[in-house]
Amino acid sequence: MLNIQNLKSGYNGMEILHGVDLEVKPAEIVALIGPNGAGKSTLLKSIFNLCEIYNGTIEYKNKDITNLPTYYLIYEGISYVPQGRQIFPTLTVRENLEMGAFIMKDHKLFKRNLEDVFEKFPVLKQKQNDRAFTLSGGQQQMLAIARALIQDPELLLLDEPSLGLAPKVMKEIFEKIKEINKQGISIIIVEQNVKKAAEIAHRTYILEGGKIVLKGGKEVLSDEKLKNVYLAGR
Repeated sequence: MLNIQNLKSGYNGMEILHGVDLEVKPAEIVALIGPNGAGKSTLLKSIFNLCEIYNGTIEYKNKDITNLPTYYLIYEGISYVPQGRQIFPTLTVRENLEMGAFIMKDHKLFKRNLEDVFEKFPVLKQKQNDRAFTLSGGQQQMLAIARALIQDPELLLLDEPSLGLAPKVMKEIFEKIKEINKQGISIIIVEQNVKKAAEIAHRTYILEGGKIVLKGGKEVLSDEKLKNVYLAGR
């Protein structure tokens, strides 16, 4: 579904990623883990054309999408949930979801997708007329994910979905991510909760200093470096 080759990207001429190769297969969860500043969020932003691409190619469903405008990528079936949720706090829950559907001209499709997200996140249906700022942190994260799902994506990019959440709420968010994936949606998830991300992922990539230093399936959880550096005390 997604094939990235020799990606070099960054901001204002400063290279953050130094030749990254990554692939995502249909209906697969891929986890991106690594220390702060490794380039994990930059990789997601590169896919979604929110930073500068200096070299390499990004192919989506065998089509070169490198440097295509972000709105075009949404039409192609890629949705992005940024770190920190970035919902519209003064709008209602329903209005936030309508903002996510701004590209949709088919009202029946929007209605169907709205019913789908309300089924996945019943609390959002219950609070659909409430202002977004009144929601708890976990509910706001659900809203951010639901807003992306309204766009009917085939590939979902999630940047730190568990950030700042209590353990119980975090567990619920990860369960929702697995549920979304079971519907056939491919997911790339950037996470600081290394163990949880690797447990739900089909494959995991570890980024350090803008380069992939380790990749694999569930066996990466047994890697000595991973255990000593990323899982110590967890």
